[in-house]
Amino acid sequence: MKALFKTLADEREGATAIEYGLIAALVAVTMVPVLLRFSDQFKGTYDYITVVLGGTP
Repeated sequence: MKALFKTLADEREGATAIEYGLIAALVAVTMVPVLLRFSDQFKGTYDYITVVLGGTP
């Protein structure tokens, strides 16, 4: 039983996957408020480009 716990404690692949998952979640949580804050500016820019190219917004 001691050998099993030692083997599980030495395992690093699962920890790395969890770390990458946490980093991805942190990036997503940070991007959502930023995108929501600037969404009106993005829409305005998109509408401007559409009008300039001859389309209708």
